[in-house]
Formats: sequence, C-alpha cells, structure tokens
Amino acid sequence: MNKSLQKKEARMKKHIQRLGFFFRDEPLGTFGAVLFLIVLSMAIASPLWTEKSPTDVSIPNVFKPPSSEFWFGSDNLGRDVWSRFVYGSRTSLLVGLSSILLASVAGGILGIFSGLIGGKTDLIIQRIMDALLSMPAIVLAILIMAVLGTSVLNTILAIAVAYFPRINRLTRSTAISLRESLFVESAIVAGASKIRISIMHVAPNCIAPWLVYATALLGTAFLAEATLSFLGLGVPPPIPSWGRDLSENLTNFEFAPWLCIFPGLGITMAVFAANFLGDSMRNIFDPRLKKA
Repeated sequence: MNKSLQKKEARMKKHIQRLGFFFRDEPLGTFGAVLFLIVLSMAIASPLWTEKSPTDVSIPNVFKPPSSEFWFGSDNLGRDVWSRFVYGSRTSLLVGLSSILLASVAGGILGIFSGLIGGKTDLIIQRIMDALLSMPAIVLAILIMAVLGTSVLNTILAIAVAYFPRINRLTRSTAISLRESLFVESAIVAGASKIRISIMHVAPNCIAPWLVYATALLGTAFLAEATLSFLGLGVPPPIPSWGRDLSENLTNFEFAPWLCIFPGLGITMAVFAANFLGDSMRNIFDPRLKKA
C-alpha cells in the first residue's frame, strides 16, 4: 500500500515538475493556455458567467452603453452583449474543436493508409487532395456552405473538409518516411498485416507532428467559423456567434462601438490562445527546435 502511494506521489511530482518547466520555458504558451482556459470555462459554464439570456429582446434597453447593468452594453434589439459574448464562446469552441478533430482523424487515417499502400491507390487519393488544395480553404468552406445551407453541423463539415487535405499530406509524408524504416520492414518480414503495422508502428510515430499541426490549425478554424458567420453562411441566428454579431453591428459602429469591439475581442482571444499553444507544442515536440 505504501509503495503504491509512493509511486503515485512520485508520478504527481514528475507531472508538477514538467508543468513548471512548461511555465518557465514557454511563457507565450502559458499565456495561450490561460486564454484558452478562460474561453473553455465560458463555453462550459456559461450560465455561471451570466444570468441573462443572450436571445432575450428588450426594446426599452436598445443601445445601452456599458454599465453596471449591462457590462458590455446592449445591441439594437436590447440583448445583453456580455451574455452574447459568453455564449458565443460555445459556438467558436464547438465548431473549431469539432471541425479540427474531424479533419485530423479523417486526414490522419487516410494519410497513413495512402502512404503505406502506395501505388495507384495513393495516386488517386493524392489527386483528390490536390483538387481540394487548389482552392484556398476559406473559399472551399464558403462553397460547401453555399451548397449545404447554414447550420452548426454544416459549418463543422465545411471547415473539416477545407482543412483535412493539409493534415492528410502531413501524415502521408510521415508514413512514407516510416515505411522505409527498419522496424517497419522487420514487422513486414515477421508477417504483420498492413493494418497492424499502421496501428502499432506507424500511427504512434505520427502523433507528435499530427498534434502540433492540429493545434496550429485550431486558430485558423476559429477564424474560419467567424468569417463564415460574418458572411451570413455559418451558424444561423438566434445562436450567438462572435462573427455574426460583428457583421450585424458594423453599421452601428459610429454611435455604438462596443457592439463590434467585444465580439472582435472574443475572436482575437480565441485565435491568439490557439496560436500560442500551437507554437509551444511545436517547440516541445519538434526535435530540431530543442535546445542542445
């Protein structure tokens, strides 16, 4: 019993030590992690951050400036901007995390499969990836949304399809480099199937670059969701969205600037958090950037 407790304590000390090294060596990553935790807590516990509904209309409270009653002011329908700011974090996190997770899983599996199989199968898959990569990601997402229509699920699918070819290329190149390694050749000689080789040998070695690139793309996904909502193609009303709130209130900027400042601040906070975390992940996992 004492030995198991000692092992747990040693493990806990090791984790705390690693966390301390992260705080010391990655100040921007720490700042990004704090920002991300703030956005995450707003998304998960929105009712604890505000008691007001983000969709309640109150005509007598139209265009109220920031005050003790309305921390971030009110909009043209008398809705509380602070509540819309808090609940808007749910939209950004749900769409951003879901789309990158979907793109990462689909692109990673297809990339490993394509890299290991090779031949005509790899050629066909990569030509499809070339076709998707021939258009900028946001343009492809706009085209998909124009066809599918506005909804949360369609926004997730559009962003995932726009970015999964990039993850596919990354995992494919890693799989091709691993295909020629000695431990993979030994597994082939031992009679292991390609599925077993993919799961047991190739996939674990693709996790580090996959994680770094997926984290780096997260900020781009937040920005893509805001852009689609800004153009009226993303999450439909009355669901709060920072991009849609920014778009709807641009004409009111001169006499009610808070309507654009706070949604823009939310987008900036989410993108900065993801980018800082992505840079830190790259510094940690990329051996070329490790200090000698």
